[in-house]
Amino acid sequence: MTIIQAIIIAIVEGITEFLPVSSTAHMRFTNPLIGVHNSPFTDMFEVVIQFAAILSVVVIFYKKFFDFKRTSFYLKLIIAVIPALIVGAVFKDEIDAALNNLTFIAWVMVGGGILLLFIDKLFTQNNISDEQKISIPKAFVIGCFQCFAIVLPGLSRSAATITGGMQQKLTRILAAEFSFLLAVPTMFAASVKSFYDVYKDHPDVLVSYNMTILAIGGIVSFIVALIAVKSFIHYLQKHGFKIFGIYRIILGVVILVLIWKGILA
Repeated sequence: MTIIQAIIIAIVEGITEFLPVSSTAHMRFTNPLIGVHNSPFTDMFEVVIQFAAILSVVVIFYKKFFDFKRTSFYLKLIIAVIPALIVGAVFKDEIDAALNNLTFIAWVMVGGGILLLFIDKLFTQNNISDEQKISIPKAFVIGCFQCFAIVLPGLSRSAATITGGMQQKLTRILAAEFSFLLAVPTMFAASVKSFYDVYKDHPDVLVSYNMTILAIGGIVSFIVALIAVKSFIHYLQKHGFKIFGIYRIILGVVILVLIWKGILA
């Protein structure tokens, strides 16, 4: 992977991480188009720059994230992340196989897009707008929704958790914010696991050049995500998810056509 390739992928990640369009799918679609092939390093790179992008949430919501007096907030995040940790460990082989299947990811993109076309109409009685009113059972249910994104690459972690939040009567904005905050422990755990796996099985990957590429990718994705998440929250205050559903369906169909034509493999 070159520095230019790393920057392109990091920009794609930063823009799409918090949108309900699946950053993983976008990176997996982008890689072959710019000549990046799957390898232990690229797999780790994608996970780590996702965590870097998600750190932008800590900056934006720093008052809430570092309010150590509110222990219930941290407890909710811990409870919500447990299902993802269990599912990720139990179905690791199946998840890895799905991540390398562009056709599967494209179909999931289309299916998730159809869901987003109707999500605003499905949940019209949502009245929980205060994070303190999210109970531990509600947090756990939202965490369970996150598991769908783990076993169905291309669904989008944010789309799954926002849907879970709205199903639990959270307003659109609060569901998005809780989804963003939940991403911090989720992707931290995923990044540590990915880095450890590479260290254990492919230590030759951890050379200075690759670490430089990783650092550049992380910085770029963080900066881009910082802009994207603010824009997304502003957009949700006035609009719904329909536009993202349309985008997902169009992109999914385009990718399927490219695969059918042999342009993507």
